[in-house]
Amino acid sequence: MSTQRVAVVQAGSTLFDTPKTLERMQAHCEELQRLGVQLAVFPEAYVGGYPKGLDFGARVGTRSAKGRNDYERYWSASIEVPGPEVQRIGAMAKQANAYFVVGVIERDGSTLYCTALFFDPQGALLGKHRKLVPTASERLIWGMGDGSTMPVLGTPFGKIGAVICWENYMPALRMTMYSKGIQLYCAPTVDEREIWQSSMRHIAYEGRCFVLSACQYLRRSDCPGEYDCIQGNAPETELIRGGSVIVNPLGEVLAGPEYGRETILTADIDLTDTVRGKYDLDATGHYARPEVFSLIVDEREKRSVTRS
Repeated sequence: MSTQRVAVVQAGSTLFDTPKTLERMQAHCEELQRLGVQLAVFPEAYVGGYPKGLDFGARVGTRSAKGRNDYERYWSASIEVPGPEVQRIGAMAKQANAYFVVGVIERDGSTLYCTALFFDPQGALLGKHRKLVPTASERLIWGMGDGSTMPVLGTPFGKIGAVICWENYMPALRMTMYSKGIQLYCAPTVDEREIWQSSMRHIAYEGRCFVLSACQYLRRSDCPGEYDCIQGNAPETELIRGGSVIVNPLGEVLAGPEYGRETILTADIDLTDTVRGKYDLDATGHYARPEVFSLIVDEREKRSVTRS
């Protein structure tokens, strides 16, 4: 049996201060290197931040000047892909000698996307996935991805893909990932609720894949002093409490869930367990009924303006 070490990094951003967040990320990467991790998953919106509780001044039929300023500040903390912050994250992956999956807020013009970036151990950017459907008020601040960024990357380490937060409740997207042979199903999130644990175990069991879910741990002290924090203003107030977890292809928890602190969870895995798991359940193979059900996936890039 050949084992490989994987990790989920439970950490928070320094909200609206991306240089500071990257400094904090550097310290985690040094620990990943010490632990001998070969694949590390960082949370949703880790670089760029998840502004939990802000309403960006939106009411039905009206927006406020303060909300527009909040959006500009958030936009300024986002990153371009490719760009200098991407190069720096790649350098961290190279230092750690590990594959990285990192949640970022991606800037494309004046629109923001909740994105997962993939890096190899040499620091190269392998690809990205833009969240297809932001949830509820996230739609005020994030655009929707299209089918062109749904990769499952074949690597010497295994087949790696990412599904972000509540995208995991899109059955068609899960089936698409399964059909691509995903083995390392990365689920960056900010969902701290207990039911998330049930979802991660279900997906691992349904897809017969390893699920690596990294959740943020964010406190009031990680946010600016003037942050309009509806959860409370005591520095130790938890805005996102964690809950990162690693699950094997039979739905068994290998590490976590962990709450209440920043931490790195690791597990030593055997990728051939994904084959053993599909012995009796392969959702897009022998357990499918294509004469009854079919799924059409459009992976073409969609642009509002096409110039020839």
